[in-house]
Amino acid sequence: MTLLECIEQQSARLTQAGVSFGHGTSNAFDEAVWLVLWRLGLPLDDLDGVAQRELTTREQASIDALIDARIASRKPAAYLTGEAWLQGVPFTVDERVIVPRSLIAEAIGDGTLDAWLSERTQRVLDLCTGGGSLAVLAAMAWPEVHVDAADLSADALAVAQLNVERHDLTERITLLQGDGMAAIGDKRYDVILCNPPYVNDESMAALPAEYRAEPEVALAGGADGMDFIRVLLDQAADHMTDSAVLVLEIGHEAANFEAAFSDLEFAYLPTHDTDNQLVLITREALA
Repeated sequence: MTLLECIEQQSARLTQAGVSFGHGTSNAFDEAVWLVLWRLGLPLDDLDGVAQRELTTREQASIDALIDARIASRKPAAYLTGEAWLQGVPFTVDERVIVPRSLIAEAIGDGTLDAWLSERTQRVLDLCTGGGSLAVLAAMAWPEVHVDAADLSADALAVAQLNVERHDLTERITLLQGDGMAAIGDKRYDVILCNPPYVNDESMAALPAEYRAEPEVALAGGADGMDFIRVLLDQAADHMTDSAVLVLEIGHEAANFEAAFSDLEFAYLPTHDTDNQLVLITREALA
């Protein structure tokens, strides 16, 4: 059996088993590519170069066992491989953090946020940092800034520390533990990035098993998904410099966000396939 034939076989198994995607891949074939290449220790971006490689019986058995684990556990593939990629950057991942997938990463990587930065931009906060992916990407994109990365979970910050060290950013990223803005004391920032828990109760109850495998505290946002965001918007202005902006991910909660903050002036930041899942708010609007 060739490697490509194996991938097609495993893709069919994933489809038949009805597993859910969204943690780095969006379909069974791409997930099979990821898992098969990872299991064989091959580069994840060179399927064409190895597609016709003949697999040994031992390799096929090893791949079968990995796909068995993916189907039986319903864990995101990243928890099985211990690694996920965001904007082409690898991050260490385990069950202590959600799998990195924030749309804010796209806004950082494609330069969307650069219009709100200037030579005066010095301090960035990544609130609800989880495994630290947005903090790392911000530090990479804006080499002149210092990034504070804050989270309630000490377990999540332990993973974030691994990623800060992995990308040699210990001198430019500081990890802070605490509940929301309580983690940062009286500090002020030029940019605040936040991918908070925002999934409403009804949606939480309907999540596939792969999402329920992630830390609930990083996802659940209360009845309308806005519990954390209400507190954040009430406090954020006190921690922003005069020209600062807050970039907030709200996922599929646009209707609930607009209902909860009907008097707030804000702008949606479009991404490659969404129009209303990222919000930008100025300090002036919050104040």
